[in-house]
Amino acid sequence: MELILWRHAEAEDGFPDAARKLTAKGLDQAKRMSDWLKSELPENTLVIASPARRTQQTAMALRSDFVTNNEIGPGAGVKSILTAANWPNAQGAVVIVGHQPTLGEVVHNLVPVIPPGLRVKKGSVWWIRYQEKDNIIEPVLHSVIYPDML
Repeated sequence: MELILWRHAEAEDGFPDAARKLTAKGLDQAKRMSDWLKSELPENTLVIASPARRTQQTAMALRSDFVTNNEIGPGAGVKSILTAANWPNAQGAVVIVGHQPTLGEVVHNLVPVIPPGLRVKKGSVWWIRYQEKDNIIEPVLHSVIYPDML
C-alpha cells in the first residue's frame, strides 16, 4: 500500500472555516502538485478529500472523481485518517487531501523517527509506503515534495 498525504494548498482567511477557498497562489500550488502526482501515481489511485472547500479545490486539481469523507475534516484524528485510507490493508495507492495538524500527526504515528509536532507545509505531499524491509513489513517514508520544488 502507498499512502499519499496531501495538505490542502494555501487558502484565504475567513469564516466559516469550511467555506474558505484557495487563493490564486493556492490554485497554482494545487496545479503544480497535481501535475507531478499525475506523473507518479498509478491509474487506480483512490483520492479521498475532507469536505472543506479548500481541500475539495485541491483534490479537484488532481481529478474530479475523488471521494469526500466527512470524518477527515478539520480536527480529525489520526485514527480517522488511517481508517478512511484503510491503512495498511488497501491495495494500491490512496491519496488523502487533508489538514494540519492531523497530517503531521499521521506522519509521526507511521514513521516515529519523524518528531512529534511536524508541520506539514501547505500544498505539500508526504508519501509513505507500506513495504517489506529485512523480512519486516513497515511504513517507510518514500518522498516529501513541496509545491515550490516543482
